[in-house]
Amino acid sequence: MRKLLIFFSILIILFNSSCAEDTQVKVNVVSPEEMESLLKAENVQLVDVRTPGEYAQGYIAYAQNIDFMSPTFNEDIKKLDKNKPVFLYCQKGGRSAKCAKKMLDAGFKKIYDLNGGFSKWKHKGLKVKTILK
Repeated sequence: MRKLLIFFSILIILFNSSCAEDTQVKVNVVSPEEMESLLKAENVQLVDVRTPGEYAQGYIAYAQNIDFMSPTFNEDIKKLDKNKPVFLYCQKGGRSAKCAKKMLDAGFKKIYDLNGGFSKWKHKGLKVKTILK
Protein backbone atom coordinates (compact mmCIF):
# COMPACT_ATOMS: atom_id res chain seq x y z
CA MET A 1 0.00 0.00 0.00
CA ARG A 2 2.84 2.37 0.89
CA LYS A 3 4.54 1.73 -2.47
CA LEU A 4 1.28 2.48 -4.26
CA LEU A 5 0.92 5.77 -2.37
CA ILE A 6 4.50 6.76 -3.25
CA PHE A 7 3.90 5.81 -6.89
CA PHE A 8 0.77 7.99 -7.13
CA SER A 9 2.49 10.87 -5.33
CA ILE A 10 5.33 10.80 -7.86
CA LEU A 11 2.84 10.51 -10.70
CA ILE A 12 0.95 13.59 -9.45
CA ILE A 13 4.18 15.59 -9.10
CA LEU A 14 5.26 14.65 -12.61
CA PHE A 15 1.85 15.51 -14.02
CA ASN A 16 1.77 18.91 -12.32
CA SER A 17 5.27 19.80 -13.47
CA SER A 18 4.50 18.82 -17.07
CA CYS A 19 1.43 21.08 -17.03
CA ALA A 20 3.33 24.06 -15.66
CA GLU A 21 2.95 27.32 -17.55
CA ASP A 22 5.18 27.58 -20.61
CA THR A 23 7.80 30.20 -19.79
CA GLN A 24 9.50 30.08 -23.17
CA VAL A 25 9.98 33.53 -24.71
CA LYS A 26 8.27 34.06 -28.06
CA VAL A 27 7.97 36.77 -30.65
CA ASN A 28 4.70 38.68 -30.58
CA VAL A 29 3.58 39.68 -34.08
CA VAL A 30 1.47 42.84 -33.80
CA SER A 31 -0.64 44.93 -36.16
CA PRO A 32 0.29 48.54 -36.90
CA GLU A 33 -2.51 49.74 -34.63
CA GLU A 34 -1.36 47.49 -31.78
CA MET A 35 2.23 48.64 -32.20
CA GLU A 36 1.20 52.30 -32.24
CA SER A 37 -0.60 51.78 -28.93
CA LEU A 38 2.21 49.71 -27.34
CA LEU A 39 4.86 52.29 -28.31
CA LYS A 40 3.23 54.80 -25.95
CA ALA A 41 4.59 52.83 -22.98
CA GLU A 42 7.82 53.94 -21.36
CA ASN A 43 11.09 52.04 -21.67
CA VAL A 44 10.51 50.56 -25.11
CA GLN A 45 13.13 50.13 -27.80
CA LEU A 46 12.00 50.64 -31.39
CA VAL A 47 14.38 49.23 -33.99
CA ASP A 48 14.20 49.73 -37.75
CA VAL A 49 16.27 46.92 -39.30
CA ARG A 50 16.20 48.31 -42.85
CA THR A 51 19.17 49.84 -44.64
CA PRO A 52 20.16 53.46 -43.87
CA GLY A 53 18.85 54.44 -47.32
CA GLU A 54 15.41 52.95 -46.62
CA TYR A 55 15.40 54.54 -43.17
CA ALA A 56 16.17 57.99 -44.62
CA GLN A 57 13.13 57.77 -46.90
CA GLY A 58 10.80 57.35 -43.93
CA TYR A 59 10.69 55.77 -40.49
CA ILE A 60 8.53 55.49 -37.38
CA ALA A 61 9.26 58.26 -34.86
CA TYR A 62 11.93 57.43 -32.26
CA ALA A 63 13.15 54.36 -34.17
CA GLN A 64 16.84 53.64 -34.15
CA ASN A 65 18.28 52.19 -37.32
CA ILE A 66 20.23 48.94 -36.93
CA ASP A 67 20.73 47.56 -40.44
CA PHE A 68 20.09 43.81 -40.51
CA MET A 69 22.41 43.48 -43.52
CA SER A 70 25.30 45.23 -41.74
CA PRO A 71 28.35 43.09 -40.87
CA THR A 72 28.18 44.58 -37.35
CA PHE A 73 24.50 43.69 -36.83
CA ASN A 74 25.07 40.99 -34.20
CA GLU A 75 27.28 43.33 -32.17
CA ASP A 76 24.88 46.25 -32.61
CA ILE A 77 21.89 44.42 -31.13
CA LYS A 78 23.95 43.48 -28.07
CA LYS A 79 23.96 47.19 -27.16
CA LEU A 80 20.19 47.04 -26.57
CA ASP A 81 18.70 46.23 -23.15
CA LYS A 82 17.58 42.59 -23.17
CA ASN A 83 15.07 43.21 -20.37
CA LYS A 84 13.19 46.08 -22.07
CA PRO A 85 10.60 45.39 -24.76
CA VAL A 86 12.01 45.56 -28.29
CA PHE A 87 9.79 46.48 -31.23
CA LEU A 88 11.12 45.54 -34.67
CA TYR A 89 10.17 46.41 -38.20
CA CYS A 90 11.58 46.29 -41.70
CA GLN A 91 9.94 47.04 -45.04
CA LYS A 92 7.53 44.10 -45.25
CA GLY A 93 8.34 41.73 -42.37
CA GLY A 94 11.01 39.31 -43.60
CA ARG A 95 14.14 40.88 -42.14
CA SER A 96 12.48 41.76 -38.85
CA ALA A 97 11.36 38.13 -38.44
CA LYS A 98 14.97 36.98 -38.94
CA CYS A 99 16.14 39.66 -36.52
CA ALA A 100 13.58 38.52 -33.94
CA LYS A 101 14.98 34.98 -34.15
CA LYS A 102 18.51 36.28 -33.54
CA MET A 103 17.26 38.32 -30.58
CA LEU A 104 15.54 35.27 -29.08
CA ASP A 105 18.80 33.38 -29.37
CA ALA A 106 20.64 36.32 -27.76
CA GLY A 107 18.34 36.24 -24.71
CA PHE A 108 15.94 39.15 -25.26
CA LYS A 109 12.82 38.81 -23.10
CA LYS A 110 10.03 40.74 -24.92
CA ILE A 111 10.10 40.98 -28.70
CA TYR A 112 7.40 42.49 -30.90
CA ASP A 113 7.46 42.31 -34.69
CA LEU A 114 5.34 44.62 -36.86
CA ASN A 115 3.13 42.52 -39.12
CA GLY A 116 3.53 43.74 -42.70
CA GLY A 117 6.39 46.06 -41.76
CA PHE A 118 6.78 49.73 -42.60
CA SER A 119 4.75 49.30 -45.80
CA LYS A 120 1.67 48.31 -43.83
CA TRP A 121 2.31 51.07 -41.26
CA LYS A 122 2.30 53.68 -44.05
CA HIS A 123 -0.70 52.08 -45.76
CA LYS A 124 -2.70 52.48 -42.54
CA GLY A 125 -1.89 56.22 -42.58
CA LEU A 126 0.10 56.21 -39.34
CA LYS A 127 2.72 58.89 -38.66
CA VAL A 128 6.03 58.71 -40.52
CA LYS A 129 9.21 60.80 -40.17
CA THR A 130 11.78 61.43 -42.89
CA ILE A 131 15.36 62.59 -43.01
CA LEU A 132 15.65 65.54 -45.36
CA LYS A 133 18.60 65.41 -47.74
